[in-house]
Amino acid sequence: MSAGTNPMVSTISARVPPLERSLVRARIPKPRIPFPSLPSKVPPFARAIVREHCNGNPSVSPSGRPGGLQVRRSFTKNEKPEDPLLGDEEEEDPSRNDAEGGRDWTSSVLLFLLWGGIMYYVFNLAPNQTPSRDMYFLQKLLNLKGDDGFRMNGVLVSLWNIMGLWPMVYSMLLLPTGRSSKGSVPVWPFAVLSFFGGVYALIPYFVLWKPPPPPVEEAELSRWPLNFLESKLTAGIVSLAGLGLITYAAFAGGDDWREFFQYFRESKLIHVTSLDFTLLSAFAPFWVYNDMSSRKWYEKGSWLLPLSAVPFLGPALYLILRPAVKTVSVVSSTSEQE
Repeated sequence: MSAGTNPMVSTISARVPPLERSLVRARIPKPRIPFPSLPSKVPPFARAIVREHCNGNPSVSPSGRPGGLQVRRSFTKNEKPEDPLLGDEEEEDPSRNDAEGGRDWTSSVLLFLLWGGIMYYVFNLAPNQTPSRDMYFLQKLLNLKGDDGFRMNGVLVSLWNIMGLWPMVYSMLLLPTGRSSKGSVPVWPFAVLSFFGGVYALIPYFVLWKPPPPPVEEAELSRWPLNFLESKLTAGIVSLAGLGLITYAAFAGGDDWREFFQYFRESKLIHVTSLDFTLLSAFAPFWVYNDMSSRKWYEKGSWLLPLSAVPFLGPALYLILRPAVKTVSVVSSTSEQE
């Protein structure tokens, strides 16, 4: 008999069936080893995977695809976030954003060259045969002249008024999902200037824009201007007004359309305004796609992308049907300092 071996224990172990021995081993509690804390530089995606396997909660998912809109929820002094690990997700790796959510600088250069070419054409190459008549038309369209018996062209009146609705559509597409997260370039000055300069004031922002959009405070959605721009009532009024103007132009008659094309070949005012309408219609599908992706609605709303190429009516229809901004990733910022 070797040293350290108890014959009684060996005999009892030999008589215990294998199934009972496994049950005995199952009752022995295993020591709990605490999971080491994650370093602060671990990406949010890895943190989500660790929580999923540690907590056994398959519903936990990463913060979303690059470019997705995040809603930042602020907690008061007496409130606590449901998941304390969510506070760590506030730190993001800048290099990861540049690689995944950034945009190649070549697209900005090409847009800048396009804008420069358009501005050169507007100021130097656009037809300008009737400057005095353009001034008279501008005064009539701005209601600076009374009723002098002259009937304005119906197509021109519709075009002029719908150009006042286009900036509203772009404001609803750019705020908040079209905001730039890189640098300190706000979108609202360009949106305001677009009411006077149209697409010629918006393209410089397209050049400077760097996705993805920054997180949005939850309380911000209930304040001006987001509560107004996110309203379905606003989208419906803009869409109905645009539909009425387009219908009025469509039934203006052949004489009005022939006269409008004559104005287009002679008048800088009408030529530049028509070019503005065309460019706004051309850029709209991209911003519809950007807004759709940021709201995580691409799988359900992708059928609207071809319709967004329809001038004005397509983007306006999307604004009515799109879902509200939802909480894609909740980031806590506790005001309590311990």
